[in-house]
This record gives sequence, structure tokens and C-alpha cells, in this order.
Amino acid sequence: MAGETGATNIWQELRRLGGWSHAASPDVTNKRNLLLLVQLRWLAVGGQILTIVVVSLGMDVDLPLTPMALVLAGLIAVNGMSVVRARGGHTVTDTELLLQLLVDVAALTAQLYLSGGATNPFISLYLLQVTLGAVLLRPWSSWVLVGVTSACFIGLIFSFLPLDLPTHHLNGGLFSLHVQGMFICFVLTAGLVVLFLIRANSNLRARDAHLADMRQQSAEENHIVRMGLLASGAAHELGTPMATMSVILNDWKRMPLFRSNPEVAEEIDDMQNQLNRCKAIVSGILMSSGEARGEGLMRTTATRFLDDLVAEWRQSRSPQRLIYENDFSPDAGIVSDISLKQVIFNIFDNALEASPGWVRVAAAREGDSLRLVVEDRGQGFAQDMLHELGRPYRSSKGRPGGGLGLFLVVNVARKLGGTVSAYNRPDGGASVTLSLPLPSLSIGVGDGG
Repeated sequence: MAGETGATNIWQELRRLGGWSHAASPDVTNKRNLLLLVQLRWLAVGGQILTIVVVSLGMDVDLPLTPMALVLAGLIAVNGMSVVRARGGHTVTDTELLLQLLVDVAALTAQLYLSGGATNPFISLYLLQVTLGAVLLRPWSSWVLVGVTSACFIGLIFSFLPLDLPTHHLNGGLFSLHVQGMFICFVLTAGLVVLFLIRANSNLRARDAHLADMRQQSAEENHIVRMGLLASGAAHELGTPMATMSVILNDWKRMPLFRSNPEVAEEIDDMQNQLNRCKAIVSGILMSSGEARGEGLMRTTATRFLDDLVAEWRQSRSPQRLIYENDFSPDAGIVSDISLKQVIFNIFDNALEASPGWVRVAAAREGDSLRLVVEDRGQGFAQDMLHELGRPYRSSKGRPGGGLGLFLVVNVARKLGGTVSAYNRPDGGASVTLSLPLPSLSIGVGDGG
């Protein structure tokens, strides 16, 4: 019953650590493998109890029950401590896994010493420990395990407590009894090896998937750095011609030839406004890249930030119809900067480009997260784009460099600990949801500040 209850708890803990199919870090993988060793040890305890009962009572073999029970008690105690370590915040290392396997080797050696030594058919269980070590441990640790088990085998040849077998086993039945024990040991070892290796390989595949995701994330972040450097350089280069154009336009506005023509003067004002917008965009790029950074930071609240952001976007883009719903409550203090505004502007701009006649923006608070939903009535996303959301150069717009806006949105959200998801609406169009944790937006700011 103790082994069954322990195994059930281990399964629950394995599910808590993320199951078998999700990507896992090396530390999580080691914790899962430790829990598998614990589960295997529960099976070993249950199997040893069953074997001792059958051999002692069913076969009438006199066994040293007290020392064997002490060994089992030691295994149970080690298992309890192992579960505590796996569930806690401790880091499980490869060395700890080696020590765990050495504990199992020591317990098996003690039981074999008490029950006939190398003549015990269950001595082949050493191969189970070696196989597990080859899968879970580093090469040097695996060879250490091979050396220890080999030394234990040799020691059991010369030093052991002989079994006092009944006379009916000595008269012709001893060899048959040994063969039966070897068969049971073979089936037990083969079954446990297959069961454990299937689960251990699942852990290793999850770890490899996690490492692949980390490499992909690193490559995407390097891509963002290169894009940032390129944008920063372009912003510097554009500064001079825009300043020259601004000077020329101001001179034109003062010239009698243009002042006397209201239509031309109005067009010059429009050009000046668009030029000022270009200068603001360039300044935003420079601030996002870390230059003049202090000018972009501002303490505000989530509600005020969203209201001002939507108002600014409405004024600069002039959408035909914008439905804005702000249900963020209770309000929370945040720190906004130009990069955060640009991320949200990218989502708005994509929706407007896909659906010039209708865009809906809905903001709400979900626990400690800001949830922003942007919907349009365009053609929606292609299925392959939904599966690869946020990959660079994945766009339905069919132009060079497309797809970088959503790529930046996904990566900035990931940096803040948030998520970006998208789906196609049943009645047509697309819906993009941006979720950002408030603690990452409100460092050093009190709620409602």
C-alpha cells in the first residue's frame, strides 16, 4: 500500500512539472528523472517484500528477515527525502542522480549478501541499474556505475550469507529453482527497463525541445538586435534631410508667392504636419534603441495610457470606424515608453490595413494582466500563418519585408512576460490578443499612480 500510494503521488507530481509532451529545461528534466527513480524504487520495495514473503513462506526458506527489513526501511526513507527534493526549489544535478542510483546498488547488494550472494539469480538486477545510468547520466558517471556494480558482483562471489535451503530443494530441485529465479529476474528486468526507458526518453525529448526553443528564441532576438541597429542608423541618416525640408517649408510659408495662394499654403501646412510626424517617428526609433531614453518614459495608469494611445492613433490614422471599449478595472499604475506604444500601434495598423472600414479595440483586466483585443473584418490569417505566428517575413501582404511588425510585437511581449495570440473570427476577419503582466509594466509605480 505504501508503494502504491507513493507511486500515485509521483504521478501527480510529474503532471505538475508539465507532463511528458511539453518542452522542459534540463533542471526540470532531472527532477522528472529523479521522480522516475523514486517510482522505480517504490516498485523495488514492493517487489522485494513480495519476493521475501513468497520465498520465506511459500518455499519454506529461512531468510534473515530483520536485516532485510532494515534495508527496505532505508530505501523508504531515501525515497521520502527524494520526493521532498524533487518537489522543492532545489536544483537536481547529474551527480545527485548518480548518488541515487548508487543508493539502489547498495540496497541491492545488501539484499543479495543476505540471500546467497552471487548464487542468487536476482543478481542480474545490477544490469537494470547500469542501463538506467547509461540513459540518465553523463558518460563518466555511467562508467563509475559499471565499476561499482562490477566490484559488488565480485565481492558477492567471496562474501555472502549462505541460504539454509530445505532438503527437498537440495535433492534435485535446486537447479530448477535457480532457473525459475533467473526467469523471474529476466522478465522483471526487461519490463522495468522498457517501462523506464520509454518515460526517460520522453523526458530527454522534452529537454531537447526546450533547448531547440531557446536556440530559436536566441536567433530571433539576434535578428531584432540587427534590425534595431539598422533602424537606428537609418534614423540618424534621415535626420539631416528632414531638417533641411523643414527649413525649406518654413521659408516657403513666409514667401509672398505662396502666402497669396490659400490652397498652396494649406498644402504646405499639410506637408509640414506630415514631416513633423516623420520626425516624431525617427525620434521614437532613437529612443527605443536607447538614445535619449529618459524622454520616452512616463508614469501613468493603464486606463489613461490606453485612452491616450487610442486617441493619438485615431488622430494620426483617421480610421473610418473605430470601436473602442475600455473595461480595464480596477486601474493600475504603469510605466509607458515609446517602444510599448509602437508595439500596440503595429497591431492597430495591421488591423486597419486589413479592414479600413471597421476596427474594434477592447481592453480589460484579467487578474494581474492587461488584455488587449484588436479585431478587424478583413480576410483573416492563413492557417500556416496562425501556426507560425510572429515568425519574421511571414505575411499575407505579399510585399518585401512584410511580417516584421507582428514579429516585433511577439518578441517584445515575450520580453515582458506576456503573450500574443490570434485566430480568425467566425463572421470574418481576424482577432489578435495581446496579454501583458502588470508587474512588468508597473515597476516602481503604485496602483492608480
